[in-house]
Amino acid sequence: MVKSEGERLRRVIICRPEREYYRVNNLQAHNIQMVADQVLALRQYGELKKLLEKSGCEVIEIPELKNHPNSVFVRDTALVTPRGYIQLRMGLPTRRGEDRWMAQFLENLGLSCVGKIKAPGTVEGGDVILAWPVAFIGQSARTNESGAKQLGSLLEEMGYEVRIIVLPSYHLHLGGLMSLLAPRTILSVRDEVPPAFFEGFEVITIPDRSPTSGNVICLGRKKVIVEKSNKAARGALKKAGFTVFELDLSEFIKGSGGPTCLILPIERK
Repeated sequence: MVKSEGERLRRVIICRPEREYYRVNNLQAHNIQMVADQVLALRQYGELKKLLEKSGCEVIEIPELKNHPNSVFVRDTALVTPRGYIQLRMGLPTRRGEDRWMAQFLENLGLSCVGKIKAPGTVEGGDVILAWPVAFIGQSARTNESGAKQLGSLLEEMGYEVRIIVLPSYHLHLGGLMSLLAPRTILSVRDEVPPAFFEGFEVITIPDRSPTSGNVICLGRKKVIVEKSNKAARGALKKAGFTVFELDLSEFIKGSGGPTCLILPIERK
C-alpha cells in the first residue's frame, strides 16, 4: 500500500507501449502532441523498467487497453492508499474505461476497492500526491471540483489532512507542478502557490514552468528519476544532495506525460 509518495518505492505497475500508444486517429481528442516513434519509445520504456528493477522495485507489467493510446500513463487510473485502492474517473473523455480496466488488475493483485469517484466528479491520479499526514489534490482540467471533494472526503476518513489547489491552465496535472522527494521534502516549480499549501514541508523550488518540470519519480533514500531534458530539476536536486538518474523519455513527453505518469505505485515503505 502507499501512505506517502516520499517513501521507498517497492512495487509498481507499468504498461508496455506495444501498439495502442501509436494508433492515434485524433491527436487533440487524446491530448497527444505528436505520435511517438515506436522503436524509440519501447527502448525508453525498457530503460525505465530496468532502472526501476535495479533500484529494488518489483515491476508488474501489463498490456495496453485496446483503443486507448493513453493507457500507458497508468498513474491516472487509480489511487492506491493505505487501506486499498480508490477507483478514479477519468477527466479526458477518450480515457474513460481505463479506470475500470486498472481496477481489474488491482483486484487480481488482492487489493480492495475502498471508494469510487462518481459522476459528475472526475479525478485523474496525476492530480493527487499522498504525503502522510497530508494529501495534496490539484483541481484541474482533468480533476473537477466534485471529484476533488469526493476524493478529499475519502482521504479525510483515512486520517489525511486534505489540501486542494486550483492549478494554472498550463499545468495539466498537479504532478507537473510538484513531486514528493522524501517524506517531508517537495520539489516545486516557482508558481503562485499559497504558503500554507506547503506548510510543514521543505520545498526545493525551480524556475522552469514547463508542463512536466516538477515531475520526478521518488525511488526513496534520496534517489530520484528525472527526465533528461528537465535541466532545472536535475541541477537543483543534485545541489540538494540527491542521486539523480536521468532518462530520456522524449517519446512520452509527446503524449503529454512525465516520468511519474508512467508508473502506478502500489507499495511504498
